Amino acid sequence: MSWHRRLLNLLRPDRLSRDLDREMEFHLAERADELAAEGMSPDEALREARRRFGNPTVQKERTRDVDVLVWLDSLAGDLRYAARALRASPAFALVAILSLGLGIGATTAIFSLVNALMLRPLPVDRPHQLVQVTLGDGSSDLPNPVWEEIRDRADVFDGVFAFTANQFNLAAGGPARPVAGNWVSGGYFSTLGVRAALGRVLERADDARGCPAVAVLGHGFWKSEYGGDPGVVGRTVSLDGHPFTIVGVADAAFTGVQVGTSSQVYAPLCAEAAVRGAGSFLDQRSAWLLAVIGRPREGVTPEQLRARLEAASPAVFAATVPPDFPPEMQKSFLKNTLAARPSPTGLSSVREQYGAALLALMGVVGVVLLIACANVANLLLARSAARRREMAVRLAIGAGRGRLVRQLLTESVLLSLLGMAVGVLFARWASELLVRMLGRSSGMVWLDLSLDPRVLGFALAASLATGVLFGLAPAWRSTRVDPHAAMKGGGEAGHGGRPRLGMGRALVVGQVALSLVLVAAAGLLLGSFARLAALDPGFHRDGVLLTTVRSPGEPLSEEQANAARREILERLRALPGVRGASASSITPISGAAWNGIVTVDGRAPAGEAEDMAYFNGISEGYFSTMGTRLIAGRDVGPSDREGAPRVAVINQTMARRFFGDASPLGKRFHSEPGSRELEVVGVVADAKYRSLREATLPTAFLPIAQAGPGPPWFVLEVLAEGPPSALTAAVASAVAEVDGSLSLEFNTMAAQVDASLRRERLLATLSGFFGALALLLAMVGLYGTLSYGVARRRREMGIRLALGAQRARMLRMVLGEVGWMVGIGVVIGTLAALAGMRLVASFLFGVTPSDPVTLVVSALLLAAVAVAAGAAPAWRASRLDPMAALREE
Repeated sequence: MSWHRRLLNLLRPDRLSRDLDREMEFHLAERADELAAEGMSPDEALREARRRFGNPTVQKERTRDVDVLVWLDSLAGDLRYAARALRASPAFALVAILSLGLGIGATTAIFSLVNALMLRPLPVDRPHQLVQVTLGDGSSDLPNPVWEEIRDRADVFDGVFAFTANQFNLAAGGPARPVAGNWVSGGYFSTLGVRAALGRVLERADDARGCPAVAVLGHGFWKSEYGGDPGVVGRTVSLDGHPFTIVGVADAAFTGVQVGTSSQVYAPLCAEAAVRGAGSFLDQRSAWLLAVIGRPREGVTPEQLRARLEAASPAVFAATVPPDFPPEMQKSFLKNTLAARPSPTGLSSVREQYGAALLALMGVVGVVLLIACANVANLLLARSAARRREMAVRLAIGAGRGRLVRQLLTESVLLSLLGMAVGVLFARWASELLVRMLGRSSGMVWLDLSLDPRVLGFALAASLATGVLFGLAPAWRSTRVDPHAAMKGGGEAGHGGRPRLGMGRALVVGQVALSLVLVAAAGLLLGSFARLAALDPGFHRDGVLLTTVRSPGEPLSEEQANAARREILERLRALPGVRGASASSITPISGAAWNGIVTVDGRAPAGEAEDMAYFNGISEGYFSTMGTRLIAGRDVGPSDREGAPRVAVINQTMARRFFGDASPLGKRFHSEPGSRELEVVGVVADAKYRSLREATLPTAFLPIAQAGPGPPWFVLEVLAEGPPSALTAAVASAVAEVDGSLSLEFNTMAAQVDASLRRERLLATLSGFFGALALLLAMVGLYGTLSYGVARRRREMGIRLALGAQRARMLRMVLGEVGWMVGIGVVIGTLAALAGMRLVASFLFGVTPSDPVTLVVSALLLAAVAVAAGAAPAWRASRLDPMAALREE
């Protein structure tokens, strides 16, 4: 009989039984007729036929085994029995399912983020073929002139494109309406195999300098902004104050190649110069902004691709060397080589920032799942004692130990599968919450968190593994029952009168050890975050309103920008509630940076790393507004304008590095590129530049009017007497009075600093939560084990009390058991923590992975929790009535 017929018979057992009954009746009737023909009476013939046929029940079972998939039928029976057994113990089932659901759900939630951010291929044609063109040192961004050289020599690619992320402003003036977008080359959509849901996508014809300003909308943006209007093609959308004609809408499944961001607008790279004018990066040979992705030709191996790119590198970089670089930097530029790396999962700044943190969290939730498994295993051990008579009866009537182990493992796996169902629901909610935490204070982070086969397969594998992990030892223990002793009803069903709790105690010790690891990790990460949050960055965190000012149309000329800044600052300083106002090119901890090589006459070059300094363009009043202390010399003043002698104010770190112990005031230095000579007129206290974690960088502050052509924006800093957000309307009005076309984006210095700590906050929050959960699970496990031990030893304790044992001694006996279990667990956990804390070392600040204070506090906290868990069972043991305990036996 075919397997599918046998499977079908499993689904219709009543029909199969009736068929077998009819078949046996037919065979009996045939044999009886044959015997009657030989001379027997009908009754004798029927009796003889039945005798020769044998036991009908056995024959029916044998035939049924041939007509069904026996192993599947047996599994179905085990599952039905397991379901009945769990229904009979609802409290046990609920606790076990919730414990496992929490552990599996937390693990699946973190894995779903790992999958969405690091494992899931892009929703494009043949994503496994995509490669990113990089520099040989791994740097991923390239200047546009280099990209154009690669494009013109791209005979090794079937398709290749370049793109860069950009935040377009939809507003014509006033408060900005930012939208995530990309400048893309003409081969972007065709290389990826992405088609238009409406109209057309950008094509190679859209890839020539001076190309028309056209745009393709993301499907989500088309739905939210235009309501899915099919007549949107041919209309215009304002991007940074310029009209772009909409030519199409991208496919719904495509959100760009930058994982973590949902791109809403795609504009041709060749139109960037029309928007930014003189500030365009298209001809800037030192503007490292573009990512280049290609699809190699059929049959080109990775080794051949690498060799072709290396061979083309000398010509590419010789044609694009920046002429304003000094000779040493030009030599370094010419040494660059092109390389390629697989890029099936796209690019992602979110991945770079959070990838290592998510992998660390996977380890944390894995430990939580192990603790949950230990808890459920302890519950099963306790439950096995209550079921010893059932196991004894089944063994006595002929069941094999292997068969009983399989049955009990089926119950464990059913528990874990039910836990998985709860866990998947929890994971859906938790993963969305985590994404909101990732994007808090930093704009929206978008990830595809749909339950694809990889996530479901992970959840199923985790549930099956945990089912076997926590179920195997209790199942084996449950079947080691002496049927004779169990049937008599005295003592333990195992091996005598005293309970054998070694396995349960070992599980509690393991829980304590794992909990200590998690609590210590949580302590280190929480301590690191607290240190960073309390760190003095060298400027005001609170009370400062930041306003980024952009020209949405043609960028302001340098003269216009200087005049607008001066007038705006005059108006801002006159506003009520304003203690100070300034302007700058860069604000601290913003992610932006401006650096260059510094040379000082009489100082020998020390290497690029030691000769590198960081810069910022600032207006007068910047240091007083930001709260950075002036140590020597003077501040930037109104007279430091274009045409005046070029000056700079430097921080203490730069003064020590480039001028030693001598006073730097009046000294001069040159900055590259441009080789501008600057005179040091002041020294200010050190302050953080890019990150709170970094060692203070040597920094020079230049008058913004002398800083030369910069980006098409500047930032206003306003020090408020009250909440800075209360000044947004007044600041917007003051700027509009000067130029109503300027676009404004508001933030606060506190929010900007908080955004830089979002990874640390995420790790601290989640590690704290999972550490507390580990403590709770360890407390529950310890309480359950001690309660079970006290209940099983009531007769022994009753005898002790009847013979004169003091109740305080009984209290100390139970708490002593707590002490040695916790003591062993702490020792093992400390060793594990010292070995494992290296995994979180890169996330720590101001504390070492082996910090003794954290380990001691974690151990004391765990001991306090253990004493709290053991107090109730110990008290019950000390209050035991010996006569009542003896009568129970």
